[in-house]
Amino acid sequence: MTISEQLKLLKVIPVIAIDNARDIIPLGKALVENGLPAAEITFRSDAAVEAIRLFRETQPEMLIGAGTVLNREQAIAAKEAGATFVVSPGFNPSTVRACQELGIDIVPGVNNPSAVEAALEMGLTTLKFFPAEASGGTAMVKSLLAPYTDIELMPTGGINTANIQDYLSIPRVIACGGTWMVDKKLIEAGNWDEIARLTREAVEMVK
Repeated sequence: MTISEQLKLLKVIPVIAIDNARDIIPLGKALVENGLPAAEITFRSDAAVEAIRLFRETQPEMLIGAGTVLNREQAIAAKEAGATFVVSPGFNPSTVRACQELGIDIVPGVNNPSAVEAALEMGLTTLKFFPAEASGGTAMVKSLLAPYTDIELMPTGGINTANIQDYLSIPRVIACGGTWMVDKKLIEAGNWDEIARLTREAVEMVK
């Protein structure tokens, strides 16, 4: 199954910033047991590589993305740790080439026509629209999709329970990235019950 097909099935991807890698074990359990066997772990902290490795060990079937990957070195580290795919905030040809050479899928960030065309030039059609709300929200998504009939988008950034339906109702929006069900404060507090509840709610909402 392609990365696009897997994202389409899930419709929502929890975007996780984690400072203590061990927290990923109960967090992964909460996500999987409540119907969301996927996550994007951002490279915004030093714990990211270890968290991906622990995730892969404890949840071998999970769809694991490495997020905020900015260069070749991070792409290599993500693949070696067991990530299924890589997500970047912008479009960096060097990072894309690295992922293509490594044989790992990349979903790069775009928010304008030039970036979309650069992605198409490198054979990529599954793209992240980021930062979604700050870049014009659903109106901009529709405008970008209109001339580029081959692309599909995963909006991320400012997505929440109030607007996710608006994004997912647009044809060729395959999934959205969101942080609300894996809020950093909840992770730091070890509030797995609330994460479980929010995950169940998110899964119901996007069905």
